Amino acid sequence: QARLVESGGGLVQPGDSLTLSCVGYGLTLGNYASGWYRQAPGKERELVASMTQIGPSYTYNPSVEGRFTISKDHAKNTIYLQMNSLKSEDTAVYSCYARGFGANVRGPGIQVTVST
Repeated sequence: QARLVESGGGLVQPGDSLTLSCVGYGLTLGNYASGWYRQAPGKERELVASMTQIGPSYTYNPSVEGRFTISKDHAKNTIYLQMNSLKSEDTAVYSCYARGFGANVRGPGIQVTVST
């Protein structure tokens, strides 16, 4: 059964950097469009970054444009989210997804907390 597992979250200070990883099991991420969502307490889930399967082309939430970078390592079957210049408002549960072939697979999510 296809599944995704995130890692790399934690507690950091404002201005720090953090890289999230998302490993795919039972699916080849290179064959899927993929991305990252986040949901902060009391707020709606929002799309942070995405990449198409072919190209690829990239889309970023305006709130993270220029600070976050999404990438994929085909050899490791892993999606990354490099997050720089983190702000307190980036605090949320981040989850990755892979979409294609009629399927939509999402990871369980991982907490990122930006605080002094």
